[in-house]
Parts: sequence; C-alpha cells; structure tokens
Amino acid sequence: MSPVEAPTTTPSTGVATAVEPSSGRAPSVEPSSGAAPTPSVEPSSGAAPTPSGEASSSAAPTLPPRGAVRLPRPAPRGPISTALLAALSRSPGAVDLGPLRAAVAARLTDPTDWRTDEDVQLALLCLYELHYRGIAGVDDDWEWDPDLLAVRAALEVPFEAELRRTVPVPECDRRDRTGVAERLFALTAAADGPSLSRHVARKTTEPQLRELLVHRSIYQLKEADPHTWAIPRLAGGPKAALVEIQADEYGDGDPHRMHAELFALVMRAFGLDDTYGAYVDHVPAATLASLNAMSLFGLHRRLRGAIVGHLAAFEMTSSLPNRLYGNGVRRLGHDDVAATWYFDEHVAADAVHEQIAGRDLAGALAEQEPELVDDILFGAACCLALDGAAAARMMQAWDADGTSLLRPLP
Repeated sequence: MSPVEAPTTTPSTGVATAVEPSSGRAPSVEPSSGAAPTPSVEPSSGAAPTPSGEASSSAAPTLPPRGAVRLPRPAPRGPISTALLAALSRSPGAVDLGPLRAAVAARLTDPTDWRTDEDVQLALLCLYELHYRGIAGVDDDWEWDPDLLAVRAALEVPFEAELRRTVPVPECDRRDRTGVAERLFALTAAADGPSLSRHVARKTTEPQLRELLVHRSIYQLKEADPHTWAIPRLAGGPKAALVEIQADEYGDGDPHRMHAELFALVMRAFGLDDTYGAYVDHVPAATLASLNAMSLFGLHRRLRGAIVGHLAAFEMTSSLPNRLYGNGVRRLGHDDVAATWYFDEHVAADAVHEQIAGRDLAGALAEQEPELVDDILFGAACCLALDGAAAARMMQAWDADGTSLLRPLP
C-alpha cells in the first residue's frame, strides 16, 4: 500500500484530521448507515426526486432472493495471513497452528502501524468473518476453536492498543444523558476538513466513484451486522433504541429493502460484482481496519460502549453526505432508481436515526451505565478517525490521478 499521512487527533475532541495533499486537511468522515422507509428526495443541487413510500417500493427494481453467501477465500498478504489461510483450509484438530503463532509472535516484536498493516488487517478480517457468514471452503468448527481464538486475541490486543494510543477519548464535561448526546453531536460536527461527499457530488469521475463503491462494499454488503452484536448486551431503553435503528437497516421485514440489498443494486448499476466480499482483495488495510474495529467492538461485551458510540457517530455523519453522494451519481448520468435508491433512502431517515442513536441509545446508555461513558466517546472518535483515514487515502490517490485500490478494476 502506498504510504498515507496518518490522521491526527486533538485531545479535546479526538476527531480525525488526516492530511490531504492539496490542503493539509482531512476529508470529513461520512460513513453511510441505516435508515427508515424510503424518503422523498428534495431536488436540491440538481438531484431528481424519487418516489417515496409505497410508490418507491413498487417502482424500484429488486434483486432475486439470495442466500447467505460465504466470503470468497482471499489472497494472503504476508506471513500471518498465509499461515492462517493455510490452516483454515483443513479441519480443526488436523493442523498444527505453530507456524501461525510464530508469524504472529514475529509481528509482535514491532507494535506499530497495526491499522495500516495489510497482513494483520486481512488476518483479522478473516478471523472475524468466521462469526459472520464464514469463508468459502472453511469448516464452521473453526469459529470457536480455542487455539484459533487465542491467535485472534494476540492480534486484537495490539490493534486495540494502537487505537487507544492514536485516538484519544474526547473530553466531556457533562456525563449525563443530555451531556453525552450533545458531546457526540459536537464531536461529529467538528470534522470540518474537505469533504469526500462534496468531492463526489462535484468532481469525482465515474471510475473513481466505482472505486468508492468497492471500498464501501466490504461493509455495506453486510450493513448493520457488526452493530447488531450489541443488542443482547443492552437492556431497557438503549436496547429498544438500537432495535428500532436496526429494524430499519434490515428493511422492516422486507428483504428487498434491506440496505445491503439496496447497496447491491447500486453496484449492479455501475457494472460491479455485488457478490458478498467480492472485492476484499482490492481494498487496502485502511478500509479493512474500519470494519475490523466494528467487529472488535461488537464481539466483545466489555466494549459495548464503544460499539454504541461508533454507531452514534455513524448515524450522525450520514444524512447530508448521502444526499451529496446521490447528487454525484446523478451528475454522472445515473438517475435510475437502482443507482440512487440506496442514497436517497438515507437522506431523511438518518436525520431521525441520529437523534435516536445520540439520545435514546448512547445518551441513555451513559445514564444507565455511567462507567461506559469514556468507551462511548472513544467508539465515536474511532469511527471518525478510521473512516477519515480511509477517505484521506482515497482522495490522495485520486489527486495523483492514481487508483485507491490495491489492484485496478477491469
């Protein structure tokens, strides 16, 4: 991977400001997230309105019903992922994990740059994927193999340590429900660098937009799943708020309206492969690290505050950017529903979701379990920092008329 200037944070906010070559400032962070029933799109900045509610559902194309496709087996990127994938090709108990443990131990002698290490981030992605849909050709019994879980822990500890070292916990004077919610809104509003979504709306080329979709597909084709791990770990109001958000993410019971399915429509509209995990070999560590952090937070009960904070920041940085992404898609001549529905779905609904996530989920959890306040704020800051770094890398590559992917698209 080409070297990218790392994002910086300020002790007062923890907001990432990764350096962009042309201005020395970072793109603002705009992860897309879940939404409620399809909103109408106000025709601002040349955006064409789309049908809302029932009309949108009946007029828009749908994908055929699809089963749970496993992650295609990726190509290794170094000694750790090479040893891991070799082990996973056999059954648990029939392989010696000694070479894998040795590769991890060798990497532990240098506890730096875990966020941008291609080998480490791919290995973590594969290890986490065992808890999602699995990997093609890999025995499901590996999911709870104690020796493999020990290897995952050996990689997670330095990854989390680097996140905590490089992403300070934002200060928060008022640590009650209202104070935490207001701090989260201020934190997400403070990311004021050049905007990736505005770049897409105004000047991104079609090849660059296809690259952006490839980066986003690693998460969007499993949208909401990492945050859903938190549901059984919460109670009362926070649990109800999270379920309300996630129900929208999963289409309110309609499989064709699940946001992962809507994103698959966008990929098809741009001539991309919408198969789950099809582009893992194309995306760099910076993109994998964003998803791996979600899995880290979601799969550990002790980090339930961090996954809640992450989701809050995710929702708070979605509505306006998705309007701009939709405008960029239309600017390039893709004004059909298949290409725009995903983005339009998020415009109005996420303005509601951010209030639920900030106040009824994160704020209520802070009130219910005040010892989690620092982790709530840390999770939000990590969302901004990691997605900011990935966006900075993309824009740096595009400014240099290069590709932001490890291998170019056909």
